[in-house]
Amino acid sequence: MILRRIAITCRSYYTSRTNKPSLYSKISPLGNPNTSVVPVLDDWVYKGNKVRVAELQRVIRDLRKRSRFSQALQVSEWMYMKGVCVFSPTEHAVHLDLIGNVQGYSAAESYFDALRNEDKTHQTYGALLNCYARQRETDKALSHFQKMKELGFASSPLNYNVIMCLYAKIGQHEKVADVLSEMKKNQVMPDNFSYRICINSYGVRSDFCGVERVLKEMETQPHIVMDWNTYSIVANFYIKAGFRREAVSALKKSEERLGNKDGEGYNHLISMYARLELKKEVMRIWDLEKSSCKRCINRDFTTMLESLVKLGELDEAEKILTEWESSGNCYDFGIPSIVITGYAQKGLHEKAEAILLELQNKEKLTSPNCWSMVAGGYLHKGDTEKALGCFKTALSMYVENKGWKPNAKVVAELLRWIADNGSIEDAEDFIRLLRKAVPVNRQVYHTLIKTYVRGGKEVDELLEHMEKDGIVENEETKKIINIRSA
Repeated sequence: MILRRIAITCRSYYTSRTNKPSLYSKISPLGNPNTSVVPVLDDWVYKGNKVRVAELQRVIRDLRKRSRFSQALQVSEWMYMKGVCVFSPTEHAVHLDLIGNVQGYSAAESYFDALRNEDKTHQTYGALLNCYARQRETDKALSHFQKMKELGFASSPLNYNVIMCLYAKIGQHEKVADVLSEMKKNQVMPDNFSYRICINSYGVRSDFCGVERVLKEMETQPHIVMDWNTYSIVANFYIKAGFRREAVSALKKSEERLGNKDGEGYNHLISMYARLELKKEVMRIWDLEKSSCKRCINRDFTTMLESLVKLGELDEAEKILTEWESSGNCYDFGIPSIVITGYAQKGLHEKAEAILLELQNKEKLTSPNCWSMVAGGYLHKGDTEKALGCFKTALSMYVENKGWKPNAKVVAELLRWIADNGSIEDAEDFIRLLRKAVPVNRQVYHTLIKTYVRGGKEVDELLEHMEKDGIVENEETKKIINIRSA
């Protein structure tokens, strides 16, 4: 369930008017969280470039958004140590939150305790509360929140929302509504997020009377602007419970509140209708999205293809795949792989392979996992020669520590087939590729020995290699060798 405000995917394509590098452009590509950004900052200053507080704050915001908290903390610490910016409570709050993210709540506590009294405002108190809640330190969070209330620092819904989220995280959903009641009693107006958390707390307990009650209250509040996300959350619970009519009603209300170019919202509706197995609605919302957003990004195509595959509409999925190919969007194999996987799951391995071959012919990136999946399908059907061809392609793409390992059962089956039916060239070619991905074992050598014996080739050198790899001859080895003299 979505308990956060969903960030709308940026659909614009910004092009800088100048080629002059910025500090942001230097730091942003350093995606490895273990890479320090301090040398980049020092080098920037060393080369005589200006350091603007606004740009550093922008860098911190971007790094936080990308969950690169360690690097964001480095930038914040550098700002402070170099005296680039005199920290106000706002900067202290950001810094404190980053410390909590990277080093834990104890370090955040120490930072907070060391602050001057004038910097201990609702912002820094709120940041420490967030640190406690993030690590599910319930007692500390509640005690700290009580102190905030006593100091008059709990007059906005934000901190109440943190407590409600904390109760949701630890599974005490029944306490969420009590916090909402306390907010209203203390004359703190709940915001959209407050109501959504409460709706979620009733939904996870399948208390639909509670869901409807909070939703109606929310709809009647003059300061609340109803959004698509709230109705989407409600629809999700109805779908889970099997209440189709109520789910569709909520989705219609969600659709009414979609803004222009709101791709995230359209994607949610498409996914929801797919779960309800309503193909017509899926296609209708897709047409609306294309009309509204003008240009669909890869995330939109992904959602649509996943939905069609879920519905078993693979022909429609291929049409959408063709749309994507002509969209001008950057190539991402994750998109065609959805359709490839869909065909493979339906046992249509020929169609899955056809897409892979077409991409290969266009010199587009594919993945060993998909080729291996198709190979496994052919093997299951008894078409071992096709399975071997696909699996060899998978092996040729193998890169260590990149997530794909050859399936041991597929390897064993192919080795057995090669041993009984393959040529020496077949065996040597397959094993040459295989040994890059997995250590050679007895079955690998026995496969080679069998093909050598059948092909009339001497095995002495092969047996020497086998011994060097720590595999000693056994009775089975001797039986294979003696086949030629039988």
